[in-house]
Amino acid sequence: METGNILTAFTLTLFAGLAMGIGSIFSFMGKKTNHKFLASSLGFACGVMIYVAFIEIFPEARESLVESFGEEKGLWITVLSFFSGMIFMIFTEKFCLGNHGKEEKDCCHCCNNNSLYRMGVMTAIAIAIHNFPEGIAIFTSVLKDTTLGFSVALAIAIHNIAVGIAISAPIYYATGSRLRAFSFAILSGLLEPIGAIFGYILLRNYMSETFFGVLLSIVSGIMIYIALDELLPSAQKDGEHHIATYSMILGMGVMAISLIII
Repeated sequence: METGNILTAFTLTLFAGLAMGIGSIFSFMGKKTNHKFLASSLGFACGVMIYVAFIEIFPEARESLVESFGEEKGLWITVLSFFSGMIFMIFTEKFCLGNHGKEEKDCCHCCNNNSLYRMGVMTAIAIAIHNFPEGIAIFTSVLKDTTLGFSVALAIAIHNIAVGIAISAPIYYATGSRLRAFSFAILSGLLEPIGAIFGYILLRNYMSETFFGVLLSIVSGIMIYIALDELLPSAQKDGEHHIATYSMILGMGVMAISLIII
């Protein structure tokens, strides 16, 4: 393996991951008092999460698990892993984030801010988990074919811009801190190059289709739960129902185009 190819693969993977920072910057364009901008940002993020989970991640997980276990067993494992991701989020909210509920009753504004912040952090965690195998996918694509790898990296970078908005918008509106919102997006994005190097060097002899299939299916469940339980309800607050819906459709459209490019 040529050192130049490895360097190119790492550079393109880093580029795709850091694109989330661009999305983060876009999320700062509206004023914190602009509820319509917040509704549109969260609706857009919801569309991104739902489309990526159902159109990209879940089918990829199903394909890997069917290949490993056969049609019927593979589908069962995919579905069970998907709902395991949702159950994981339910228990996480109940036992790890449950104390917020008591504290938030005293102040509506505080309640809304805590909810938005929690939403952004949960989104960042889910995307970070997803970015780990995604980084390996970019890295290996470049090693196989530089031209193909560049196209894959560019397409993923485009959709990472949208994902950066999904992470940063709720955190920025909850805390008012651009630095904190930007940091969460960048740290999540850095899981792509880290995942690429870590996976290639340390786990290349142990990773399997089964491992990635189960992981990706769980992540898709987590993303759908966040979109439906956190992003969409928050986007529809303050009577901005149609703005949230239209923005959600726009988010799906942006993701559809970026995936077609791949």
